[in-house]
Amino acid sequence: MSDEISQAFGHPSERAKATAGDVPRDRISMTDHVREVEIGAFQAERGVTQKIRFDVVVEVETRAEQAVDDVDRILSYDTIVEAIDAALHAERVNLLETLAARIADGIIEHPLAARVFVRIGKLDRGPYTLGVEIVRTPPQGRRRLRLLADAAPHPVVVFLSNAAVARPDLSNLLDRLEELDAPLILCVDTPDLPHPEAAHAMPQRRIELLAIEQGAWVLAARDPRCVVVDSRTELDWAMKQGQISVWAPSKLVLDAVEGPGAHVTEPLALTRWLAEAFEAQSLLLFGADGPQSFAADALPNLADISPSA
Repeated sequence: MSDEISQAFGHPSERAKATAGDVPRDRISMTDHVREVEIGAFQAERGVTQKIRFDVVVEVETRAEQAVDDVDRILSYDTIVEAIDAALHAERVNLLETLAARIADGIIEHPLAARVFVRIGKLDRGPYTLGVEIVRTPPQGRRRLRLLADAAPHPVVVFLSNAAVARPDLSNLLDRLEELDAPLILCVDTPDLPHPEAAHAMPQRRIELLAIEQGAWVLAARDPRCVVVDSRTELDWAMKQGQISVWAPSKLVLDAVEGPGAHVTEPLALTRWLAEAFEAQSLLLFGADGPQSFAADALPNLADISPSA
């Protein structure tokens, strides 16, 4: 009985340990996350906010040593925060139980989440904490990882030629792009510099991708708003934060299950693939002859890009 009592009043991480099965799992957690929330069934709780504390523990399917230090192969901490934000922004709820269930359901849909513990407590109702704690396991037929998360915003993808990157009014151009009020992903051309030639196609592909990344860093050095990113997770996060991303293509292209063909290394072709993969609302092209644009649904199919493109 004493063990049951200690588990009942222990932190969710302690409950997770106490109820673990034969196969140990790694856990990620967020504790003591306090938000001002309007919640409650009583009339006195309407029109006012109160402090709510969130403690969340997630057991994951994969172990840390298998993640090989790759943010795209783990369940990110942002998954927890985003689930809380989504539940709070959806609508006002009366019960902590409802809020906890929505948060847990949002997290457990992630393909790597094996079990979720959510504890929520009201801190302003007295010299004590009123709260609930729930546990959820994955639903049947859980979705698989996709390049684009279900709730991801649709960005504007911008291709900048070398001439565009070198423009003296680049900062003014970025100002105008920010006025579009959409997440921005900037893609660049290969710098006008010689690069090594390999004897085989596979290393040559990597060389050409890395050459594009050199151009990305050149652009990032021109304006502090431009941040070079290379993973799906970081791109998704940057879009939601309103950050201007400069795409370094190597990791995403080489890791993608349904990526562009191995022959596709031309920067504009890769930009078109990224715009399709992230369901961009538009693709803007800036070169020496000025800007061009066309709707995302008018992008050419990747299958139409020939090996000589």
